[in-house]
Amino acid sequence: SHERPSPPGKTPQSAKLKRWGGWAYLTSIIDGFSRKVVGWAVDSHMRTSLVTDALRMAIDREQPGIGEVVIHSDRGSQYTSHEFRNLALANGIIPSVGHTGICFDNAMAESFNATIKKELIHLHTWPTLSKVKKEVFHYIEVYYNRKRPYKKIGYLAPCDMEHNYRQEFDTELLKTA
Repeated sequence: SHERPSPPGKTPQSAKLKRWGGWAYLTSIIDGFSRKVVGWAVDSHMRTSLVTDALRMAIDREQPGIGEVVIHSDRGSQYTSHEFRNLALANGIIPSVGHTGICFDNAMAESFNATIKKELIHLHTWPTLSKVKKEVFHYIEVYYNRKRPYKKIGYLAPCDMEHNYRQEFDTELLKTA
């Protein structure tokens, strides 16, 4: 049986968004192969449930096989919590954490955060948490994953990169059958 090789890993990261009356927090999980945001969550707090919500979304969407995915994060308390680690392990995901103070360990997630800050977050102050969630949804699901070209993947959008890879893999699979 032939299986598609698994992409490298997933990298989570968090960002603060200004809203009337306080802050909102975004956690995103980026696919290391396609640069696609596979999981994300927005809330008014930065507790562990925020990052586990993003991880659950990634698991539901990607349905990783046991041992096929490594999730690499910084050493934030949410990412090193028992709840986050247990959720990852229960779904066959291998957790990994970077070195303290080394931002390059999580460069893809840092890059996405810089992009969303420049293109969305720093341009707005939202009136409600609901409005923040709606705008982040539109940015990630409609624009970033499907339309925004990304230099490191040949100026393709992440969804196009995944689609092209699947087509190439399926073609190679047919040749060997």
